Amino acid sequence: MRKILQKILKILAKIALNKYKPVVIAITGSVGKTSTKEAIYSVLKSHFGEKRVRRNYRNYNNEFGVPLTIFNLETAGRSIFLWIPKFIKMFWMIIFRVDYPDFLILEMGADKPGDIKYLLDFVHHKVGVITAVGEIPVHVEFFESPEKVAEEKRTLLKMLDKEGIAVLNYDDERVRKMLGNINIKTMTYGLDEKADVKATNYELKIINQGKNISELNFKLDFKGSSVPAKLINVLGYQHLYSALAAAAVGIIFNVNLIEISEALKQIEPIPGRMRLLRGIKNTLIVDDSYNAALLSMEAGLDSLRIFQNPPIGEAGRRKIVVLGDMLEIGRYSPEAHTRVGKKAAEVADLIFAVGNRAGFVVEGAINAGFDSNKIFQFPNSEQAKMAVQKELKENDIILIKGSRSMEMEKVIEEIVKI
Repeated sequence: MRKILQKILKILAKIALNKYKPVVIAITGSVGKTSTKEAIYSVLKSHFGEKRVRRNYRNYNNEFGVPLTIFNLETAGRSIFLWIPKFIKMFWMIIFRVDYPDFLILEMGADKPGDIKYLLDFVHHKVGVITAVGEIPVHVEFFESPEKVAEEKRTLLKMLDKEGIAVLNYDDERVRKMLGNINIKTMTYGLDEKADVKATNYELKIINQGKNISELNFKLDFKGSSVPAKLINVLGYQHLYSALAAAAVGIIFNVNLIEISEALKQIEPIPGRMRLLRGIKNTLIVDDSYNAALLSMEAGLDSLRIFQNPPIGEAGRRKIVVLGDMLEIGRYSPEAHTRVGKKAAEVADLIFAVGNRAGFVVEGAINAGFDSNKIFQFPNSEQAKMAVQKELKENDIILIKGSRSMEMEKVIEEIVKI
């Protein structure tokens, strides 16, 4: 049943795309896809209007989610009867002409080899955005090596429209090397001065004013022009990358830098992705609970270094990290979790390690000289949440991160201010 449904969706989606011919912006990468998708959506929506732009709903980035996005539908699950009205709408859109967006922003996931090619067999993209791959990428368990993961992402470039343009993260070495002998137009983004679209003079401030907890201010630079820009209620400089990717896409479609800057201010932080929340006891929660790879885990931990900087006005807070397992990294798991433990030891005052691989985190932290009395280990988030709550003191800052199936949001629900 599933295979039949998948095939039908693919055929119908291809017909619809051939009929309406929207400009497709495809996004892939091991981290940062959703944040980048939302940033691009904000920029294009502000210029062209909300009805002219569509992006994936939630995490609809696979063989079912992408076709459903094309038809602006949600899944009906396993119910045959619930699928009937959805197919009626699909056939209606194919037979009759309806108002359809000019732009489709499609996030594309790759859990296994061939996933990107499957999607691009029926989705012909004009712009291909690759966010980051990293040293030990998520889902590497289902590939022969990290290089094979990068090669899967590279499919986005190999199957790009001949008149299309690739938007690449210049700061990620694996992404930068993807071009190889592929002859396509490119626009790069990053913090490196060699990037086409770059951020300079970036500074993160904790402001705690009204609804706004933080501001990430920076200069948005492109070809000698520069405008001030700002992101609200995020923590960590990694958010600059999604903003810069969005700026690059905006530039491709003739959105000026001032418009782009204004659009970036309107981006709402995404739940589970380095979002700042107020917690009980006047604490500050860094909600990065949606997923975890080594690259994003280390970036999340590094983001806590801002609280070691007295000029920010936030020095003195205890830094607590609650770290769940990083899944789907296979044989790289011991090494990756040990590295996370070592990194946590550099920035944290207390460590809560959660999951079957927590022992590697503990080992890495202790080997780095961290006090074993300040490390707590739990098999799951359900058991960890009360322990975290009891340990909190006034003004603590808590980073919560782990793979999706670790359900680290349970810890957040326990300590968030209602």
